[in-house]
Amino acid sequence: MLSSSFAGLAALAALAPGVIAACNRTALLAFADAYVFSHENGQVGNLENIAENFTYVENNKTREITSGIFNNAFVIDHRHTTADEVDCATYTELIITRNVSGASTPHVIGTQIRHNPTDMSAHLIDLLVSGPGSWLFNASQTLYWAKRETWSVIPAARRPSRAALKAAADTYLDMWSVKGAADRVPWGTPCARLEGSVYTGTGGPNDSCKPGIPTNSSQAPNSHRRYVIDQSYGSIDVMCIFEHLANAPDSHQFRMENGKLRYIHTITLADSAVVHP
Repeated sequence: MLSSSFAGLAALAALAPGVIAACNRTALLAFADAYVFSHENGQVGNLENIAENFTYVENNKTREITSGIFNNAFVIDHRHTTADEVDCATYTELIITRNVSGASTPHVIGTQIRHNPTDMSAHLIDLLVSGPGSWLFNASQTLYWAKRETWSVIPAARRPSRAALKAAADTYLDMWSVKGAADRVPWGTPCARLEGSVYTGTGGPNDSCKPGIPTNSSQAPNSHRRYVIDQSYGSIDVMCIFEHLANAPDSHQFRMENGKLRYIHTITLADSAVVHP
């Protein structure tokens, strides 16, 4: 049985896909900027327009925001943010190797932030904080590969639809529990998966995302999926629970180009007791 924290996430996730609204992209990105600044200065006082029903979730556990990862000021080595103007949300990937004092503080953080469409107040910050002990973790190696990828804006006429992005991500995440799902994934060539810090490619034209995909489709599902879709980057991030890995918190971000998967980034807390040093 899932814990109460997971049950709460199920309720929050149920709110995400059904919202129909045109949210202000500038406002979404401005709050994401403030969120990143909070990591850079180690405090959350600059976060404004917080909803009365605000919830902070770190590694699939609801907690006070002041008791989480924001107790340290970091140097951000890599940052990429996408914005979902339909579901009023952003996803931000951060790679960190040190704090502002120069001490080694390696983390890879994935964060979904959700806003109320009426007043743009933030009602949920939902983040995964990986660190030493997490699945295939090595922040320096993750940074090396992430810097060599191109996640540029896709021209409007070539952007994938929201439906195509969601179908690709769901089909990929179904590979663990649905027979034949792997055959329905829109694999691209080249395609490279950054799983923790392990890269399936070399930057060459024949790179493949297929090495290491599951061969057993009888496992527990990847459940409690929460989506952030940004067609302008051909991107979808899905946060979920890897039930077959002892309910490990997980994030999979996908980049689609010309109808095929180009990049996949994963953050998995296979041992969710390891949060941060």
